[in-house]
Amino acid sequence: LRSRSFFSIHGDLDSVENRFGHLQSLIFTNGNKAHASEVLSRTGLEDYFEGVICFETLNSYPKTAENCNDWDTTISVIPKASILCKPSIEAIECALCIANADPQRTIFFDDSPRNVAAGKFAGLHTVLVGNPIRTEGSDFALESIHNIKEAMPEIWKGNEISENVVPSGRVVIIETVVNA
Repeated sequence: LRSRSFFSIHGDLDSVENRFGHLQSLIFTNGNKAHASEVLSRTGLEDYFEGVICFETLNSYPKTAENCNDWDTTISVIPKASILCKPSIEAIECALCIANADPQRTIFFDDSPRNVAAGKFAGLHTVLVGNPIRTEGSDFALESIHNIKEAMPEIWKGNEISENVVPSGRVVIIETVVNA
């Protein structure tokens, strides 16, 4: 993102929506809500994301199985850590719960190999952003979000999307906020 204007990402996000239709998209950050809001505002991206799951969200959310109808209660019902943040599996599971998202139908974009590995462990489809070389746990690697079509050509070819790449139906994109 640093090599191109932040504002050129609008076209990239528009092309994703044009290709797949509306996708629930959320920001998942270890930062606080004020910082996430500021970055989204400065980059003009606030209209592309439906919400922000941030430090305050994860650490004020009641962490019980009753809050999540579809959450696998055999996995980390009550987090082991008193403070939740990436790359803990509990933080990712809590974010999925808050988003009401199925891990098998979710794509997780992040710029940290540790976070991507944790996302894969939680059952997500994963994309490492900022490095063109796949690391442990990454399904795809993008030097920049602008390279999404080149790095993930399986998604863009033909009329049908391979279920091995992106399951059809509801797809949630959880992305890390990039500092402007």
